[in-house]
Amino acid sequence: MDGRDWSLFLQPYEQAVEELKVKFKTMRVELKIREAYAPIEFVTGRVKRISSILEKAKRLNVPADQLDTGIEDIAGIRIMCQFVDDIHRVADLIRSRKDLSLVYEKDYITNFKDSGYRSYHMIVNYPVQTALGYKIVLAEIQIRTLAMNFWATIEHSLNYKFKESLPEDVRNRLKKAAEAAAQLDTEMTSIRKEILDAQTEFEEQSNVVSKVLNGIQDLYFYHRVREAAQFQMKFNEQFEKEDYQGLNQLSLDIQTAIGKAKKANQS
Repeated sequence: MDGRDWSLFLQPYEQAVEELKVKFKTMRVELKIREAYAPIEFVTGRVKRISSILEKAKRLNVPADQLDTGIEDIAGIRIMCQFVDDIHRVADLIRSRKDLSLVYEKDYITNFKDSGYRSYHMIVNYPVQTALGYKIVLAEIQIRTLAMNFWATIEHSLNYKFKESLPEDVRNRLKKAAEAAAQLDTEMTSIRKEILDAQTEFEEQSNVVSKVLNGIQDLYFYHRVREAAQFQMKFNEQFEKEDYQGLNQLSLDIQTAIGKAKKANQS
């Protein structure tokens, strides 16, 4: 091991991971607001462990003074999607960004590995502003479905245990599991509309419940205690019956009541 200060060496990568996580999470929120659906399910990130960096450098014959260019995944971002089609949408969105530059892509979905591994990788240059100045670091963005990620996580653990020399029976079982995961993704895609409709309906129902309860609290704020109590009783009745059409109307009635309360408060 060389005598470098690893905390200083890894700091720009840690900064890159944190910034990219925030940016992709923000992109998810914005897409959900604009389109009522976001192809991103959730985002995670990590900086590679020192031991893993050194092991990979040894395996790839990367000199110690070329780690920042020879190891492309010291900074790693993982974006999870519900459907395979979402992966390609997210990749398109990343390509169009101006705050990073694409180095190259690896499509392990169309051309999956012999092990069964499936994922979409994008290697990018990402600029960070450190205390010592401007630095561009390499980062790997992996885009997967939830099924792909489950399989890859298990495979990674097994490879770690067996030092990437998996017994033949374990390797065969993993391949079968990878095929099953791919089949699951195919089946989920075939009922995509039904899944999204159900998710949208659930979210709309959750939103109207929150809107009604927040509105009732607003009425208490304006000292409309009697009205608030009456609306609370109506809410309890309609929620018990799962009458979401009635809850939508109740929400409108509450907003009207709040409008009147505001005017009365101003006069």
